[in-house]
Amino acid sequence: MKHKFTALSFMLLLMLGACSVPKDITYFQGIDSLSNERIEQMVQVYHIPICPDDLLTITVTAWDPNVTTPFNPPAYAYSTIVGGETTVQPAQGVFTYLVDKEGYIDYPVLGRVHVAGLTKHELAEKLSKDISKYIDDPLVKVTLDNFKVTVLGEVSRPGTVTVRNDRVSILDALGVVGDVTINANRTNILVVRDNNGKIERARMDLTDPAIFASPYYYLHQNDVVYVEPNDAKKRNSRYSQSDQYNITLFSSIMSAISVITLVLTTISK
Repeated sequence: MKHKFTALSFMLLLMLGACSVPKDITYFQGIDSLSNERIEQMVQVYHIPICPDDLLTITVTAWDPNVTTPFNPPAYAYSTIVGGETTVQPAQGVFTYLVDKEGYIDYPVLGRVHVAGLTKHELAEKLSKDISKYIDDPLVKVTLDNFKVTVLGEVSRPGTVTVRNDRVSILDALGVVGDVTINANRTNILVVRDNNGKIERARMDLTDPAIFASPYYYLHQNDVVYVEPNDAKKRNSRYSQSDQYNITLFSSIMSAISVITLVLTTISK
């Protein structure tokens, strides 16, 4: 009887081990054991530089709204009426500035202004200083209108994520697309970044809390995040979806039959 109990206990442990969660599934392993000094080292100052092809909205305000008119041009929509005459009517929305390949924008009154490499705050200060020659105490606000990142690979809903607040981490982006799938390799996520024409890349490990200290933890505009499949998914990729289902079903049935047979054999002894 003792041998039967030992055999049953051994089989139970095997079954529990087969159902346990793999170690590489859990995010931020060991984060509770980090010291306060280590956590303080992970604090990052978040600055997004303006890049070519960025689309900027720049708004100037002052005590007298009339004096800011030259610096706040309206967006226009052109329409042709019968008789060949063309009328110009203000469009719904605000005027935007496209940063050219050399990093400049064409700004009213000031002319060509180099903006690439500056943060939104730095550009606002620069414009405020230049505009103050024409307006007393101007207040300049700069926003980035086309901030987006792309998430591909083993995620629930791959695609492009539009960012409204100009601040997005890799975790934010993965959360928007429904998180990574069970078939994802969480320890080797690729981030691709175009830095003024130079392609940069970094590998991120979601299971390691050191991810919070990575310079790629906060994403920049137009970053691409690729989540590669794990080894099991790569091995099974040569089978069709129906083949994978049949193989999984057959394996489950055979495993169940083996366990039942072993239990009955052990009890009958």
